[in-house]
Amino acid sequence: MTRRVVVTGLGLVTPVGLDTESTWDALVAGRSGAGPITQFDAGGYAVRIACEIDGFDPTRWMDAREIRRFDRFVHLSVAAADMALEHSGLEIDESNAERVGVVIGSGIGGLNMIQDQHSILLEKGPRRVSPFFIPGAIINMCSGLVGIRTGAKGPNSATVTACSTSAHAIGDSLLYIRQGYADAIIAGGSESVISPLTVAGFASMRALSTRNDDPERASRPWDRDRDGFVIGEGAAVVVLEELEHARRRGAPILAEVLGFGMSGDAYHISAPAENGDGAIRVMRATLADAGLAPEDVDYINAHGTSTPLGDRVETLAIKQVFGDHAYRLAVSSTKSMTGHLLGAAGALEFAVAVLAIDRGVVPPTINLDEPDPENDLDYVPHSAREMDVRVALSNSFGFGGTNACLAVGTLSDTA
Repeated sequence: MTRRVVVTGLGLVTPVGLDTESTWDALVAGRSGAGPITQFDAGGYAVRIACEIDGFDPTRWMDAREIRRFDRFVHLSVAAADMALEHSGLEIDESNAERVGVVIGSGIGGLNMIQDQHSILLEKGPRRVSPFFIPGAIINMCSGLVGIRTGAKGPNSATVTACSTSAHAIGDSLLYIRQGYADAIIAGGSESVISPLTVAGFASMRALSTRNDDPERASRPWDRDRDGFVIGEGAAVVVLEELEHARRRGAPILAEVLGFGMSGDAYHISAPAENGDGAIRVMRATLADAGLAPEDVDYINAHGTSTPLGDRVETLAIKQVFGDHAYRLAVSSTKSMTGHLLGAAGALEFAVAVLAIDRGVVPPTINLDEPDPENDLDYVPHSAREMDVRVALSNSFGFGGTNACLAVGTLSDTA
């Protein structure tokens, strides 16, 4: 019998909230986290807006020495993991340490520390480069440090698949628990690269919105006037557990992870295939893995980045997979409020799908004033909607043509 996997904890640090509840309240209220960039002087840049985290204090979770040694994306992951474990009530000790794993990824990792140490190298010479530079910036240090801090000795790894990163982290963790490699895994993603180099790079690709004078309205998935995504930062971590393991300790069960799919476009380094091939196949693979029919799905938290091509292709793919049922689905993009958290986006949006099931509310797509004619699904425009969500999908698509999809649902009494 396949081991069933459930969600027992969530930890979020986002541009709209410093914890899970404040994030959820902001999303339901339709509040944008976008504003002028403050982390560097963006005055001469084509793009001067981002979704930054306001008020994050790493000293709540780490001492000053640890903070100096690690890049901000690691700080965020530690905070989110601690919150997820507290929510879950999972205690790690000698009796279970080898059965608890950590899989936390990042799409880009410690780029801020890389930039800072490169400047030190050029200005002060090689002897002044920090001995903590490499461990402080590498992507797997989120998983490594969380494992060290918690004592979790099970599978410890990090995914790196661009904007699909943390969806793959959760999917991999699902498979590890199903196969018996662990009974519980702390899984998710973290990203913090609102930096001169990152913003300049994405702007050169014309991937970012240039609506600098109206940042709160810049991220507008499926809208006729969308012109790119708004870069964001944050971390999202979940605790996944084998069902009976969770039941034995009386854990809060928020939802069941029903299925996971992966696909590759084999098409282009940054653009999706215009026929939606990769997105179609990954959603179909997820439904098959979960044993679901298209009609079983109530809600999709879409990738929905606010890019002209990406939004249209995702809509096309949903129509191909769901047929007439596509028009009965609620489909929303919380990136309209949080911006695009890159490697952390998938875990955040998976968490939103879990909360939609748990709370009976679907967050809206804000700024959707006039959809393109081909974008004609129910995108829950402007206002949140109370509805019974029994099954939800979360889509994540990344540069290089890497795709992930997760299915989550209410816990049923049957396998």
